[in-house]
Amino acid sequence: MTRFTVHFAGEVQGVGFRYTTCHVAKQFAVAGYVQNLNDGRVKLVVEGDKKELNALVKAVIVAMNGNVCEHVIDEADATGEFGQVRVGGVEVRY
Repeated sequence: MTRFTVHFAGEVQGVGFRYTTCHVAKQFAVAGYVQNLNDGRVKLVVEGDKKELNALVKAVIVAMNGNVCEHVIDEADATGEFGQVRVGGVEVRY
């Protein structure tokens, strides 16, 4: 299991990014959250199979249709913090 912490930059706040991410995650077995940051970026923290995580990040970028101008992925070992991975296992944090 792998953990991705992804920071998305661009026009990513006020455009439904977090809710789109949760919707897209319904296609992938993952667990984690998505959250707006004070600096205008959005952070996605997810755990699961590395292949699923990569596919989720790509699908989010495609779904946001040009709003993302940059994304940075930090990869680590999964901690199990979010419990079992499951299809659609991403929640919005405020």
